[in-house]
Amino acid sequence: MFLHRRTPQLPTPQEALRGRPTPEFTVPSRHTVLGNALLGPYPDGLEVADFAMGCFWGAERKFWQTDGVWTTLVGYQGGYTENPAYEEVCSGLTGHTEAVRVVYDPRVVTYEQLLKVFWESHDPTQGFRQGNDVGTQYRSAAYTHSPAQAAAVAASREAYQKVLTGSGHGEITTEILPAEGRPFWPAEAAHQQYLDKNPAGYCGIGGTGVSCPIGVAPAGE
Repeated sequence: MFLHRRTPQLPTPQEALRGRPTPEFTVPSRHTVLGNALLGPYPDGLEVADFAMGCFWGAERKFWQTDGVWTTLVGYQGGYTENPAYEEVCSGLTGHTEAVRVVYDPRVVTYEQLLKVFWESHDPTQGFRQGNDVGTQYRSAAYTHSPAQAAAVAASREAYQKVLTGSGHGEITTEILPAEGRPFWPAEAAHQQYLDKNPAGYCGIGGTGVSCPIGVAPAGE
């Protein structure tokens, strides 16, 4: 693909593909592993977190294997194109990154614990890539749904940067922005729980090997 022959660059809103008012495909109703609904509304008391950490196949599996997670689904977020298709996102002309929506029970797993999974399951210092996967659609991101989530991400980023720096890694490039105004567009059926359907399928997930402190203590503590 041409993205491997040039430096990836996000499109401007004017350059991005227009998309379409309705999706061209149907999203499955149930999670193939957890058995719960993929799309909302979700039961009272559950909360939503959105993360991007490279190819969403392996990223989704990391979260559905986490206790307290009620459902997961993969999609596209952070760009401009409405109801995009996978091929459009991979073209680099939508501005979206491959994302995972995590619906979880905060009485069982905290957002801070999900952040630990997030930080440790990929290399957040690589910009528009994860390992051999190169392109703006593979950038690291956390899209927050509340001021509390935003504060937790910021604190954990600061804490993790300290230990990454001490281990010889570079600066975190993770995009941290509110989910409001950045819709999550669910991906095609084939991509939902891909590694459950294809156990030997490709998984590009790989962390730095550096443990992330849990919690929101200042990085200097």
